[in-house]
Amino acid sequence: MTIRIASLQRYPVKGLSPETLESAALDKGGYFPGDRVFAIENGPAGFDPSNPQHQPKIKFLMLMRNESLARLKTRYLDRITTLFIEDGGREVARGDLSTEQGRLAIEAFFRRFMPKELRGPPKVLTSPEGFRFTDSRRGFVSLINLASVRHLESVIGAPVDPLRFRGNVHIEGLEPWKEFDLVGQVLTTASGVRLKVTKRIERCAATNVDPDTGIRDLQIPKSLMQAYGHFDCGIYAEVLSGGIIAIGDHFETEQATLAL
Repeated sequence: MTIRIASLQRYPVKGLSPETLESAALDKGGYFPGDRVFAIENGPAGFDPSNPQHQPKIKFLMLMRNESLARLKTRYLDRITTLFIEDGGREVARGDLSTEQGRLAIEAFFRRFMPKELRGPPKVLTSPEGFRFTDSRRGFVSLINLASVRHLESVIGAPVDPLRFRGNVHIEGLEPWKEFDLVGQVLTTASGVRLKVTKRIERCAATNVDPDTGIRDLQIPKSLMQAYGHFDCGIYAEVLSGGIIAIGDHFETEQATLAL
């Protein structure tokens, strides 16, 4: 069984738009690089950067409840630690997230953009070392099988953008839903990267939102349950051995590699 990497994505700010990558450098025990480094607190959530604890996603701005976020196109430039936000093709905010002034500029934008959806002052949070604002405590790297998404399309009878599932690695080469059989197995690349698949990803109402328009136009969790008897799409993996992965690279199961 050969699994090909079709695309790579990171989400620098939880709930905001993806950034496509050609390659990514994974570290042993680490998260996908540059992913969910920031989050926007929707009113006081009690997050303590000196003692970071996993928080329910409802404490942050997120697509499950704030679908208007999908209208925004964002990019984060690591070199200058700056977030740029566009709405309708026009830049509406920018801020250096390493500075108080820059964070205040982004927070001021969200106060203007979605005042009725805020439970209190929005606040830009930065993840401390070894922590990320992922939905799962151990959601280090997420993989989406594109064949499963295409099969779901045939069930729903409408296009389903794989970006609805906000995964880091889109993969090809598996039959639909066969990614679930990888739980507990180790995936390897020719460069020596090793990923242990830890669990399936249960989906919420965030996937109902079209990632381009922000319209809540499908019922993904309901469709998954009706068609397959579960709410799952995608798998999480933990990095056992680091290295660089790139579009076009292939994963093999470790058992298959050892058998050669």
